[in-house]
Amino acid sequence: MSKVLEVCVDNLESAVAALNGGADRLELCTSLIEGGLTPTPGLLTQIQNMNPRKVPVYCMLRCRPGNFIYKIEEVEIMKEDAKILRRSGADGFVFGALANNGDVDMKTCREIIKACYPLPVTFHRAFDFVRRPTIEVEVIIDLGFERILTSGKQQTAQVGVKLIKKLIEQAGSRIILMPGGGVNKDNIKFILDNTEAKEIHGSFKKLKDEPKNENQENEEIINLAEENVPVYVTDEDAVAEIVNMLKTV
Repeated sequence: MSKVLEVCVDNLESAVAALNGGADRLELCTSLIEGGLTPTPGLLTQIQNMNPRKVPVYCMLRCRPGNFIYKIEEVEIMKEDAKILRRSGADGFVFGALANNGDVDMKTCREIIKACYPLPVTFHRAFDFVRRPTIEVEVIIDLGFERILTSGKQQTAQVGVKLIKKLIEQAGSRIILMPGGGVNKDNIKFILDNTEAKEIHGSFKKLKDEPKNENQENEEIINLAEENVPVYVTDEDAVAEIVNMLKTV
């Protein structure tokens, strides 16, 4: 049985590329350069309108960049976002919240899960900042999460395979452990062979070729163009190649 491929996207072009490439699920956010933030309802609606296979779209709930320790007001923002995105066609949600001591913030998680109900929830890579991963995985299971996205508390999933495998063995069938972080076609087989994971996550980005404006009218426009940051989009061919690889892993 082939593995499940989740592709993380932060714009419409990337979502279409991931869907055309054969992704099994999308994690939808904005601003991947900041680690991913909550997407807009309009973006979600357009993606669902262009999703004939009805591939599940899980929305990130993260109201700001930075750490995963949230104030009461920030929790209220994410709860309200969950309700709005649920009405806009979300198939699930992705979030994580930590306490000051590095443990999972159970109270905040329960509140956000309630706002997401009855849709499934994934605990994202906030998990890679917990103090005691083998203990916190049990907490996350008890809270009712469907899966955990993790790099094994390392910079990349390739480096973190030892812990990921240990957590998969500990959790058994009670929750899905999904490796993510630096996943590409060159290391995906190594990660899966060394973790026995059933799902895997990546963004599979490439630098977008931006057309140059040959009719720039003044110096101000030229300066603005020069200040633009590089734009990355999902590589449809890379997704399709990995989908084919996963059929034989």
